[in-house]
Amino acid sequence: MSRMNFKTNPVHLHELLRDCGAGKIQLPDFQRSWVWDEERIKSLIASVSQAFPVGALMTLEMKPGVADTFARRPVQGAKPGAEAVQPDQLLLDGQQRMTSLYQTCVRNEVVTTITPRQKLVKRWFYIDILKALAPDADREDAIVGIPEDKRVKENFDKDVVQDLTTPEREYAALMFPLVHVFDWDAWQDGYDTFWLSVSDGDMNAYKEHKATFTRFKNEVLENFKSYQVPVIALGADTSHEAVCLVFEKVNTGGKPLDAFELVTAMYAARGHRLRDDWFGADGQTGLQTRLATFGRAADQKFGVLEKTQPTEVLQAIALLHTKTLREQAVVNGVKESDLPAVRSGRQSLLDLPLDGYKRWRDAVEAGFKTAAKFLRQQGIYRVFDLPYQSQIVPLAAIFAAIGDRAEHAAVQEKIARWFWCGIFGELYGSATDSRFAKDVVEVPLWIDGGPEPTTVKDGRFRPDRLRSMYSRLSAAYKGVNALLLREGAKDFRTGQPYDAALFFDEGVDIHHIFPDKWCSDAKIPASIYDSIINKTPIAYRTNRKIGGAAPSAYLDRLERGIGDDPPLARGKLDQHLASHCIDATLLRSDSFDAFLADREKRLLTLIAAATQHEILVAPPEEPQIDLPEDIARDAGLAAAAE
Repeated sequence: MSRMNFKTNPVHLHELLRDCGAGKIQLPDFQRSWVWDEERIKSLIASVSQAFPVGALMTLEMKPGVADTFARRPVQGAKPGAEAVQPDQLLLDGQQRMTSLYQTCVRNEVVTTITPRQKLVKRWFYIDILKALAPDADREDAIVGIPEDKRVKENFDKDVVQDLTTPEREYAALMFPLVHVFDWDAWQDGYDTFWLSVSDGDMNAYKEHKATFTRFKNEVLENFKSYQVPVIALGADTSHEAVCLVFEKVNTGGKPLDAFELVTAMYAARGHRLRDDWFGADGQTGLQTRLATFGRAADQKFGVLEKTQPTEVLQAIALLHTKTLREQAVVNGVKESDLPAVRSGRQSLLDLPLDGYKRWRDAVEAGFKTAAKFLRQQGIYRVFDLPYQSQIVPLAAIFAAIGDRAEHAAVQEKIARWFWCGIFGELYGSATDSRFAKDVVEVPLWIDGGPEPTTVKDGRFRPDRLRSMYSRLSAAYKGVNALLLREGAKDFRTGQPYDAALFFDEGVDIHHIFPDKWCSDAKIPASIYDSIINKTPIAYRTNRKIGGAAPSAYLDRLERGIGDDPPLARGKLDQHLASHCIDATLLRSDSFDAFLADREKRLLTLIAAATQHEILVAPPEEPQIDLPEDIARDAGLAAAAE
């Protein structure tokens, strides 16, 4: 990043607030709305009233007559017409402070805010003169929020305990309205006249009240008038990516700014409403809703794309846009070392031009929808069961790139192998940008007869991992469950395959084969019986009927019929168990150790078939080495398995 130019200088608070109201200082559109609650507003006002520092502001200078880099808007409550003013500066840091002070000290309209309990309220703000002058009082106690009708009530709103509906009542209560902190002369004249009239000739009483206000003016109000705020002004040539990074560094109190919000502001300056694409103009019919609800089961609210983020869609588009630029550079004869990179990182999103976004937007939406259908074909029906959320990005981009070719069985087979290699190689847990770039280039070439992609080559499963997979957070753990569903795992009782419809109708989830209770009673360590080897997808009602009994006992009950269930032939039950990679004979003999060893081999065979990589079983005494961080975190957490 190039050197950033900026300058720092103090500016009077009143001048800053005046410019906010007039539109000379505005907000970049990626700034979020003003959200401060009543207590934070009071604390801010108290600090200014004591001339305490409230932090510096950061602004971005604007070039006169140059088209805006970002869409912008005035601070909340600015004067009518402020939005049409060409601003001198955009406020990057300090929106909440400036808006709070503008609304309470300048605007002269009731302030809409929230209580600490998140209740929406309307308040006028006052300074209690006597409390503000009390030497040992907390200044925040002197800042008072008064209801919209300027009456403070008690006893279920039956009794008015304070009425500030007229200036005379403000004078009498010694309550100074904050909207006059920068221009108090007229209020002071009214105050003097009021106390002169009510003193009834008692000049000492009048002078005492006059002295009280003079002291209040000198000790409190003058702090507002003389208050200066340090302003760090970034030069007008500061790049938008630098603006984004700086904004995140200084905006520590709020939700981190993501690239989608910055791109939204950049596109809005060019007349395109990216938020409408994502959320819909009505807030309901945008891409977010279309993806979340696409292909869901009848009783599902959301589908497997429920948690797809707008930045992930932009990543897929950026992959395809930068891939196109690279391909064009190859056609133009650019030498290998100078070819532009295929990228999907943050910087690539900030560099994504509007025409590039528009070119790939519809194809990427179709790619995500094709990805949803593909995931269901792989036995993944819920977003909760998705091994890697991040892997959806290259998956959707690949489908967008190959278009209708995705319908062919041979193509689907290759993409499935790439998909399972990524999961069982545990390749998408971190540092994914470079892998995304390789995927979107290499997988389509492989489909066209090229070499195996890097992810397929790297996607080898370590057999010792099965015994250490306890947690549902592990991608490979979820992958084993999905593979069993894909390969036609059947309900133990009914023999029905767990397709998408039955999965939701019967509440299928991962459960123990040798039940938790039986294993505990048999003194088998949880670190052994909680691994994925002793788990399989089982319907809710079937799992309840199995209970905590020994496998031999629950299999016997299944054969004889449990409750309203009819008897089940042993041969049929054996077939149902075999669909889960379970040897029925070992289960009936309650031979846990033999079962565990046998099922481990069967699951490894299943994984080997999916990845098309031979899995060599290491000797049992061989120590585990080089576990990925997310796997190491999961190892030994048997209590979190279910």
